[in-house]
Amino acid sequence: MKNQNHYLGLLLLLMAMPLAIDYPSKQSCVVKAAADQGNEGFIRASGVHFSVEGYPFYANGFNAYWLMYVASDPSQRHKVSEAYRAAASHGLTVARTWAFSDGGYRPLQSSPGSYNQDMFQGLDFVIAEARKYGIKLILSLVNNYESFGGKKQYVNWAKNQAGQQLSSDDDFFTNSVVKGYYKNHIQTVLNRRNSVSGVVYKNDPTIMAWELMNEPRCLSDPSGNTIQSWIREMASYVKSIDRKHLLEVGLEGFYGQTTPKRTHLNPFSIGTDFIANNQIPQIDFATAHSYPDQWYTQQ
Repeated sequence: MKNQNHYLGLLLLLMAMPLAIDYPSKQSCVVKAAADQGNEGFIRASGVHFSVEGYPFYANGFNAYWLMYVASDPSQRHKVSEAYRAAASHGLTVARTWAFSDGGYRPLQSSPGSYNQDMFQGLDFVIAEARKYGIKLILSLVNNYESFGGKKQYVNWAKNQAGQQLSSDDDFFTNSVVKGYYKNHIQTVLNRRNSVSGVVYKNDPTIMAWELMNEPRCLSDPSGNTIQSWIREMASYVKSIDRKHLLEVGLEGFYGQTTPKRTHLNPFSIGTDFIANNQIPQIDFATAHSYPDQWYTQQ
């Protein structure tokens, strides 16, 4: 949601996540064996399960959007290390964070295709340090909201630098120039060589998954067709560069035209279709961002 405090809200990974203690001792040993191996391989999805190098992988995660910003100042990187250390000590295995900051204060991308290397080196550290603590990362590539630039910044770039006649932030999903900017960001991030580890991001198993957008919304098209087309295009583009990592959308989880009898359960309409959006072949698993305290106070 727009309030930054709520970026620390609940991220639900929609999969079976039984506790190891509910399994026979043999299964518990398998889970322990995967942990002992340090989760070095790429995460795979099969049905409703995750695995790493043939062992079950259980995702217990947290949101920390701020990691790159803190790590961009080398004198503050110990805070990232401390966060990872605390998370690992409590059995957390996944962190979700930003791989974007578009325009504005301390940007990663100051203008289309122009990158701040201090910020990128901060992200390099975030990824390399996560590996030390056996933590996998979900990296989000752009924001729906204005915080840290988001789709509004991309649209403004297209208007101010490319002379595009755009009238809505939702033009992010349809304008060819804007989509080109975003694809360039995808390409730049995925092909980035980590200055700390030397590993290219698209080859780094520390990264569990890419997230197309933090909570995409397209209020101008409640049918959901616009976002469905955008997800299909961008998911195909990501996979054309990187087929090693998982990919997810970043949805809040609202029903759409695929399940019309359930749309009355939505707190409001945002132009997404949770079922259809996640059935796109290149999308590997589903997530839902749940904020019932906000959704139902806004009705």
